Amino acid sequence: MITDDLRARARAWVAEDPDEQTRAELETLLARAEDGDEAAGAELADAFDGTLEFGTAGLRGRQGPGPNRMNRVVVTRAAAGLAAYLLAQGARPGDSVVIGYDARHHSDTYARDTAEVVTGAGLTALTLPHALPTPVLAYAIRELDAVAGVMVTASHNPPADNGYKVYLGDGSQIVSPADAGIAERIAAVGPLAEVPRGTGGRTLDSQLLDRYLDTVADLAEDGPRDLRVVYTPLHGVGGGTVGTVLEQAGFDAPHVVGPQEEPDPDFPTVEFPNPEEPGAMDLAMDLAVEVGADLVVANDPDADRCAAAVPAPATERGWRMLRGDEVGALLGSHLLARAAAHGEEGVYACSIVSSSLLGRMAQAAGQRHVETLTGFKWIGRVEGLAYGYEEALGYCVDPTHVRDKDGVSALLLLCEIAARAKADGRTLLDLLDDLAIVHGLHATDQVSVRVTDISQIDAVLARLRAQPPTTMGGFAVTSAEDLADGAGDLPPTDGLRYRLAEGGRVVVRPSGTEPKLKCYLEVVVGVDATDAEPDQDVRRDAVAAARIAAAGRLDAIRADLVEAAGL
Repeated sequence: MITDDLRARARAWVAEDPDEQTRAELETLLARAEDGDEAAGAELADAFDGTLEFGTAGLRGRQGPGPNRMNRVVVTRAAAGLAAYLLAQGARPGDSVVIGYDARHHSDTYARDTAEVVTGAGLTALTLPHALPTPVLAYAIRELDAVAGVMVTASHNPPADNGYKVYLGDGSQIVSPADAGIAERIAAVGPLAEVPRGTGGRTLDSQLLDRYLDTVADLAEDGPRDLRVVYTPLHGVGGGTVGTVLEQAGFDAPHVVGPQEEPDPDFPTVEFPNPEEPGAMDLAMDLAVEVGADLVVANDPDADRCAAAVPAPATERGWRMLRGDEVGALLGSHLLARAAAHGEEGVYACSIVSSSLLGRMAQAAGQRHVETLTGFKWIGRVEGLAYGYEEALGYCVDPTHVRDKDGVSALLLLCEIAARAKADGRTLLDLLDDLAIVHGLHATDQVSVRVTDISQIDAVLARLRAQPPTTMGGFAVTSAEDLADGAGDLPPTDGLRYRLAEGGRVVVRPSGTEPKLKCYLEVVVGVDATDAEPDQDVRRDAVAAARIAAAGRLDAIRADLVEAAGL
């Protein structure tokens, strides 16, 4: 039985909602609930259980009617709050806000609503010409000297979701206190009918996109281009952009996974449109076997992340996915070498849940290394940034133009690295072995638990705080940090970090974008070979032995963590 208050709020929403589809959904849901349908009553209550929270990730959630869902009412209020915040922070009438969108359900509608509200507030709305990757939006903010940008995307979330990502004028995602300031302005928005709406602003032409493509293609230096590539955009918006960039940089057109080539908001071939998820890359690896590829590369649906797989004959499929930390190390090594060749200095940054290998590589190269909190909202703000990455497949290889993760430019540089290795008769796995021999094998793994009730995550963290483990996998816990209290120069954030003897590390934190608890594991194992060892078989055997030892250590740490956390 629904309450009178819930019924009244639902009917008020129907009266205000400008969208015919969500009005009809809510009316049907209300009628079913009033007829005693318990499932409908629970869904109705959840849809009106508070409001979709605006934070450092902007908005992200399931689409549908009600304040706790993504819909045109919530987006309109968010746009009005953002415009009010920008004006209060000194933006002048006529200043530009760039708006982009992906190919998810209603993304174009949310972008149009945002443009009309922005122009109604006296600012200028500049909308990208069609559904495009998130890094194009991040590029456009800096290129057009805009005061802010909005990207309508839910990235790699399930098909039912959508999101609203906000950037400020430096091209970086918002962080505190901007998120709280925008949220306050959203809460102050009155009735929807009183929100001023203007025209849809101006739709940008293809010249902006062309400049982005040229900028990315120019990142690849002269060198070998013989590389057979399989690519999948995972039903997202990266396909056309990636194909053009590879062609402009001199590579042959990639073999594209046909069933995943065109944008499709229902993502019919994958359970979750995230290249990290099991099975998401299976079609790409099958095609790689068929065409005899040298490399498989993929983007997530908004193309700000890049994944890769390489030939591995000893495995069941003949291919294996590279971990995000492995791709991060390959790109970092490449850019450090390039910086040394050009006499350049900069900061090499990664998040606290990423491998410590980048720090060792940077130190060896005489470059500065910085750790940040998780997310490119932090990495992109590092002063003097030359390269930044996070293990969740996010890489920033050209911060001068895109101060955010960019799956298109990262993909191009990974192809450049693979082509050079192939020309030398080597592979990306050989390059990773080289790094292990010089710096030690840095092996990482992750325990990820998806929950239906967020309180389950709070309970796990509370248990670990009340009874912190003293050993994991036979290694002493040398320090235990509650990240909610801050750690060093890091701002406070919800999570725990344990440092283990012999270079191990465990971080436990809630996901910032999905209902998941994430645990990040790392061990460091020395390799019994020298960089000068001429016998490649000896070198490979030494690294293989280190990998076996590391896998055993990670398994032991994982088992103890699962027990301590009650997972």
